[in-house]
Amino acid sequence: MDILLVASAFNSLSQRVYAELSDEGHRVDVVLASHGSDAVRAAVQEVRPDLVVAPMLKTALPEDVWQQHTCLIVHPGPPGDRGPSSLDWAIAQEAPEWGVTVLQAEAAMDAGDVWADGSFTVPPAGKSSMYRGEVADAATAAVLQAVRRYADGSYKPRPQSEPGIDVVWRDFFRQEQRRIDWERDTTRTVLRKLRGADSQPGVRDEICGREVFLHGGHPEDRLRGEPGELLATRSGAVCRATRDGAVWIPELRPLKSSGDPAPFRRPAASVLAGFPAPPGSHGMPISSDRPHWLPEIAAPLELPPDRGTWTDIRYRQHGEVGFVSFSFPGGAMSTTHCRRLLAAYRYALSRPTSVLVLGGARDFFSNGIHLNVIEASSDPAGESWSNLNAMNDLVEAVLRTTDRLVVSALGGNAAAGGVMLALAADEVWCRTGSVLNPHYRNMGLYGSEFWTYSLPRRVGAETAERLTSEALPVSAATAARIGLVDRLVPARPDEFTPEVDRLAAALADDPDLAGRITAKTTARHADELQRPLAEYRRTELARMRTILFDRQAPYHALRSAFVRKLPTGSPRPLGGAR
Repeated sequence: MDILLVASAFNSLSQRVYAELSDEGHRVDVVLASHGSDAVRAAVQEVRPDLVVAPMLKTALPEDVWQQHTCLIVHPGPPGDRGPSSLDWAIAQEAPEWGVTVLQAEAAMDAGDVWADGSFTVPPAGKSSMYRGEVADAATAAVLQAVRRYADGSYKPRPQSEPGIDVVWRDFFRQEQRRIDWERDTTRTVLRKLRGADSQPGVRDEICGREVFLHGGHPEDRLRGEPGELLATRSGAVCRATRDGAVWIPELRPLKSSGDPAPFRRPAASVLAGFPAPPGSHGMPISSDRPHWLPEIAAPLELPPDRGTWTDIRYRQHGEVGFVSFSFPGGAMSTTHCRRLLAAYRYALSRPTSVLVLGGARDFFSNGIHLNVIEASSDPAGESWSNLNAMNDLVEAVLRTTDRLVVSALGGNAAAGGVMLALAADEVWCRTGSVLNPHYRNMGLYGSEFWTYSLPRRVGAETAERLTSEALPVSAATAARIGLVDRLVPARPDEFTPEVDRLAAALADDPDLAGRITAKTTARHADELQRPLAEYRRTELARMRTILFDRQAPYHALRSAFVRKLPTGSPRPLGGAR
């Protein structure tokens, strides 16, 4: 069928639905509803679709569109649930189970007939991680089922007035309901509020006399202080005391009305560095990346099992297998992130293992360089250059590892340099729900991270050219079919890490492992003789440098629009694919 996706943003769920519908053989076009109703009408007129699917909408479809075409809406709540803040309410009310519904568009919001639905267990994770994981799994399965039912022509969708469907209207979840009372709220309550708004919209609060939005939250087991007191920083996050404990907050976002030139999410410590020090605070200025008046308290790379603190990079070892796990907000990796991860990787190489797993956590693997940190820099071009070089250093270290087998384990999505980081390993394992974007074009970049070496050697020159020029999302299944991925891991998001542990242990016990390590050493030596890695790096970075330091290059406007969530270019970012 010809299917038109209408989405307020081509986000993780929209991309996954696009990729998996394309895998089913449908021709799929996309129009962004954020460009207005006229853009949606124009796309419908041009494509003349058999079916309209809206996986993510913040505004209603034009009435004339849903009256003249069957339009299926994905609602992130079970049948009967209605309202714009379904997931927020699920987390706030600590619902053990939740669901998604694919329903037909009509005049009343979320009141249409049900074409398909699915359910899932609510995980102890942030809303955005749940959205990209459990919600996306259930929603994609439901969309595929609904599309099959529509194509069959014999299925009659269920009215929500049927017995067994309880209709519940849930109002918009407001900041007043998210507000943290640091004097009274327990750590559990604080974490629930923070996780319920970790990506959007954040929790509005006041720090050092300035209003900000808090993004994300993790428990701290040892640090304590007066409720609301800022206690320390760690790897860009800030620790804040609660009534009965403390929490780590990775990111802050200044209000747009604050006059801050960078009113978007970025590491909390860097935002605080621009705030005036509280009265009576001590300490000498260190850098612009963190407030000098708070101590930086590092966590050990190998965190003891009895610790319950937060850290974004960890190393653990089970027998012959080492694991370097990492989790950065939004999958973005700043210069500092890259350098710290490289240090952890080098530490892992000093350990006596035969298999090294990179990644393995739920949610994002990596999306490459940190555009928010770059945009907030006083020298975005220079920071872009530093970030790219740090990313290249990390990828090169993985490519040059020849004394053990390296596995990249992708529990979630990856894009741009993050995909190339994964491809630097000997094997790529990918959760079946992941989406890969192995290209740089949408940000106006040529690309680096040795993509001209890693991508063609896996998929061939012709496919590498197609992937980077079409700049379309790729499902895990397609990634495996074309050679980007070596193993698909059919696991729920919360099951991914233990399944990777099991598979890695089996790989370490493989009697052919020593031979494989010898073979990879020989192959790397042969590749180096044919064309050194340093030459790939020089060539790629020369082209990137030309872009980064050209003030008129599209990259700068595209980056700024992306970070500030402004619309760019055509309302139709991509055309149909089969």
